[in-house]
Amino acid sequence: MTIKTYNRFNFHHHTFCVFEEVTLTTIENKKVDYQSKSGSSYYFTEEGVYRLSNHWGKAANCKWRLKSTSSNLSRTKVGYANWNAFHPDNDIEKLYFITVDLESQIVNYQHKLCSEYEEKFVLRTATETTKIIKNIRDLLSNESWAKHFPNHNIKGLRKEIIEKLITTNQSLLEIKRALTASL
Repeated sequence: MTIKTYNRFNFHHHTFCVFEEVTLTTIENKKVDYQSKSGSSYYFTEEGVYRLSNHWGKAANCKWRLKSTSSNLSRTKVGYANWNAFHPDNDIEKLYFITVDLESQIVNYQHKLCSEYEEKFVLRTATETTKIIKNIRDLLSNESWAKHFPNHNIKGLRKEIIEKLITTNQSLLEIKRALTASL
């Protein structure tokens, strides 16, 4: 796979990126280089781009997430990404894997070209990834699924099921059936 080089002229065409949140003061003396129709402001540097926006996630034909490190409650936030943090996105290739932090109950998807990728993770299309993320969030947010596993450690079962969801191609139903049969 040829690695595409992104810059100020092509970073907004079908890309995935995780921006790091920075403070508003980071851009206060910078001139806006581009203002989108949706109101986002872009500030270009040689190394990357700052984006001031009140919407993150799906942005036009891109998937841009903001990794927040502050307690900033404002909807409008500033994110920064180096050009090499942008990766190609499309709906047909298996480009994404899922990460889960069980302690904080945070589920995210990452691009296979990100440094966090390990061979153990199953790569999926964006649509398949969305479905698995929904399953995982359901497992994390309630315990009704555990009624088929009476007298078992729900926390341990949850961890085992989620691990299988992100490292195998088994469906949630297949995983639950196999667990039921083994208990």
